[in-house]
Amino acid sequence: MRVLVLHGPNLNLLGTREPEIYGRTTLAEINKALGVLAGELSASVDCRQSNHEGVLVDWVQECANGGFDGLLFNFGALTHTSLALADAIRATAVPAVEVHVSNIHAREAFRRVTHTGEVAVGVVTGFGPESYLLGLRGLIARIRPTN
Repeated sequence: MRVLVLHGPNLNLLGTREPEIYGRTTLAEINKALGVLAGELSASVDCRQSNHEGVLVDWVQECANGGFDGLLFNFGALTHTSLALADAIRATAVPAVEVHVSNIHAREAFRRVTHTGEVAVGVVTGFGPESYLLGLRGLIARIRPTN
């Protein structure tokens, strides 16, 4: 089982950007933890980050044609604005889970709107870097349900 993990704008700054909101864990540390967990779950992850919406759309589209079984994503601020990313997720028909390090529902009103979350099978928000691991567990459980 292969999962594509996409990180959006400014997530490359995790660990130093507003640590009071996002903590001190770096994106590299999150990706490493995802790789370890994926291995424990007999899966693999391909982690990518871009600050460019079009690149992220291309990668989402690749998800369906690139042999990925699922999509785990944190599109950062694009979560709240990008109909293009939401449409791309919908078009792939690949199970997708949205994650956020901070609790978007406890922040500014505009952050409570998630166009991409509306087309995801689930959303995990507010558990710090653990959101990614919870999201991966949920996505894999959705793809490979236990009997």
